[in-house]
Amino acid sequence: MRPSALPDATSAPQERGSIGEVFAAFVKLGLTSFGGPVAHLGYYRQELVIRRRWLDEATFADLVALCQFLPGPASSQVGFSLGVLRGNGLLGGLAAWLAFTLPSALIMFAFALGAAHFTGPVAEGFLHGLKLVAVAVVAQAVWGMAQSLTPDRPRAAIALAALSFVVLFPGSLAQISAIVLGAVLGLWLCRGEASAVPGRLNFPVTRLNGSVALCLFAAVLLATPIAAAATGSHALAVFDAFYRSGALVFGGGHVVLPLLQSEVVTPGWVSNEAFLAGYGLAQAVPGPVFTFAAYLGAVMNMPPNGAAGATIALVALLLPGMLLVYGMLPFWDSFRTRPAAQAAMRGTNAAVVGILGAALYSPVWTSAVATPRDFALALLGFLLLTVWKLPSWTVVLLLTAAGTLSSLI
Repeated sequence: MRPSALPDATSAPQERGSIGEVFAAFVKLGLTSFGGPVAHLGYYRQELVIRRRWLDEATFADLVALCQFLPGPASSQVGFSLGVLRGNGLLGGLAAWLAFTLPSALIMFAFALGAAHFTGPVAEGFLHGLKLVAVAVVAQAVWGMAQSLTPDRPRAAIALAALSFVVLFPGSLAQISAIVLGAVLGLWLCRGEASAVPGRLNFPVTRLNGSVALCLFAAVLLATPIAAAATGSHALAVFDAFYRSGALVFGGGHVVLPLLQSEVVTPGWVSNEAFLAGYGLAQAVPGPVFTFAAYLGAVMNMPPNGAAGATIALVALLLPGMLLVYGMLPFWDSFRTRPAAQAAMRGTNAAVVGILGAALYSPVWTSAVATPRDFALALLGFLLLTVWKLPSWTVVLLLTAAGTLSSLI
């Protein structure tokens, strides 16, 4: 991710800036960062390491490693942490998070408001095209993640075990169990020499503040389902569903698909058709894929929905990842060198590949591919993404156009 034509940034100073500077830089990134989490990291490096020289290459690489290790949206966590670094604390991180998230969240919310009035053959074709986009994008994610996260027989076996477990025992509890199983199998099967860990993180976060953030993460995770059951509040149930999903997402934005599908489609809060249409559109907007939550919260068939539902869902999905990365910043240097931690993470990442593979079959494939024409279009989208390397938004335009045209023929 370092083109040779770019100037060297290994000696860039790590200075502090203003909250306004952080917000302005991340608004620009939020409006222009197309292409998903990996592409976002490239945009960050170009804009903040090379051009603005906010930090050096070693610190950036180490920060990316931390956010890849933790559950949550890696690109949003890296952005939040860069805001903490440049803005000298939590307010800087919040400014970066808000600025990077808001543009795509507003687009997804607007789509949710208009979806109910978007009817007829053209609308049906357009929405079906978005579901085919979801097939292509998730297949690309499974393909790419399998190559990088299951490169050997033990990790491939863990992925297969996780896939089989989730298929045989559907539901969010099975997915959580598969992740835990992956970590346990990783400790057994994926031990080896510890990987080299370059760089050192030096962020303005004390161990006390980090500990408070980690305790808050755990307290919310444990207390919210109890409070929701005791009060019968649907708002708390929605917050719990999205928070739990955000707390268990290893491997990037696409992995949230099976978790959220289990939480909102299975209980009937959102129809599967609306779910996949929104997920397809999320590939075409800049910024984090997790803003899909704003769409889901808005289209729910019972209150809180609309603006309130969108806000609850979006904050709940992103909050655990931010608490985790803020809490881990002061501890990461010592933790990341432990062979057991590295082995467990290898197993967890392999399990994530299996879970996403199961989601590719159901609900993504089973809901979108009904005819040979659907199969051909989904395959076209996959090849455009993996072979021709076209950006996601281009594939969205092509497949929605094809779906619309197909509905009119």
